[in-house]
Formats: sequence, structure tokens, C-alpha cells
Amino acid sequence: MDENKGLEEGISLYNEKNYTDALSFFLSLPSDSYVDSIEVAYYAGLCYAKLNRYDDALLYLEQVVTTEGADTDEKGARRVLQCRYLLAVIYCKTGRNKLADFELNKLIELGYKKASAYASLAYIAWQEDDVDKCIEYYQKALAEDEENPTALNGLGYVLAHEERDLVKALNYCKRALALAPSSAACMDSVGWVYYKMGLYTEAKRYLTQAAQLDKDNELIAEHLQETLEMEGEK
Repeated sequence: MDENKGLEEGISLYNEKNYTDALSFFLSLPSDSYVDSIEVAYYAGLCYAKLNRYDDALLYLEQVVTTEGADTDEKGARRVLQCRYLLAVIYCKTGRNKLADFELNKLIELGYKKASAYASLAYIAWQEDDVDKCIEYYQKALAEDEENPTALNGLGYVLAHEERDLVKALNYCKRALALAPSSAACMDSVGWVYYKMGLYTEAKRYLTQAAQLDKDNELIAEHLQETLEMEGEK
């Protein structure tokens, strides 16, 4: 019997990125239906995560991870690992650093998305003002995947912010931007390296583009304002 039988409409809505309607579908299923409850929890958690309703997402994703027997087959094991990774990301975003650290190290132990896991650990270290550990984790991420844009961008930004090696920082950030050309974060990082180099015209060009892509980002706006002020003083 197809384990997704009865869930096709909700899965189709999810795949179409109609997360609100997909969520309504999954939550409206009666408790006595014959559908796989773990599959329902999985998709409900994904929908909540896509809608940035993180506390709700945690309830369902944690259910998938902690339910006994959820990983007995290959598909179930992949699903549990995916949910662990999403939990780690949400924990990072919501300041639950110890929980994030636990999940990320578990993923590394299991060999799942190691580069991304190390990059997330680097982000936690940066939040906790441990610059050396942050750099170490980004380097570990790049050892796993030298083309990981998050790790390239993160390491470049940290090196620039700390003014440790601006040439190397620019190289990392430009590589990240080449891999993710529409990323406001990557454009901001390139602009910020140029700012640190004192090349304010170049900095303004990238930071203006970044601000246009992400109009609500306060850090990008701050970087652009600082650059405009420095350029005006020249």
C-alpha cells in the first residue's frame, strides 16, 4: 500500500510552494485516518518552517526525530536526518545554541551535510564571540566542500571584519558571490571587504546592490551608510 495514499493533495500543494494551503490540508486530516502520522508530522513541520513559524515547526520536526521506529527503513532514516538538520537551523535562528550544537555534532557524527553543519557551528561560534573557533569551523566546512558558498562567504566576512587577511577575505567572498550571484549576503560581504580595504567606490557599488535585494536588512543598511559617510569624507 502506498504510504502517501491520502496525502497526495497536501504533498502536491507543498511541492507547488503553496505552504499555507498545504499546512491547512495536513492539519485538517482526522486523527483516525489511515495515513502515516509521521509523514503528516514531517510535512506539517516543513510547512511551518517555510512559513517561518519556528516554534510550531519544532513541535512537528521533533516528533519525527524522537518517534521510535521512524528511521527503520532508508526513506525514514533520510527523513529523520533532514528533520535533524532543520531542527539545527531553527535552533540557530532562534538562539537555542546548545540544542543547535547538539544536533549539528550529531549530524557530523552521522556524516550528513557535514559542510553545512560545520558552517552552522561556525555561525554559533561567531554569535558567541569566539572568533578563532568560528574560523576553525569554517575551515572544516571548506575541507568537506571547498565550493560551499555559506562557508566561503562566512569565512571571508569574518576575516574582513577582524581585519586578519583582507586579500584572502576578498577571494573567499568573491568565490561565494560567483556561486550565489543573487545573494544579498554575499554582495554585502564583498562590499564590506572593499570598505575595510578603503576602496569605498567599489564598496558602495556592491552594498547598494545588496540593499536593493534585501531592503529590510539592518546590517546591510548600516554597512552602506558607513560607506557613504566615508566616501563623503574623501
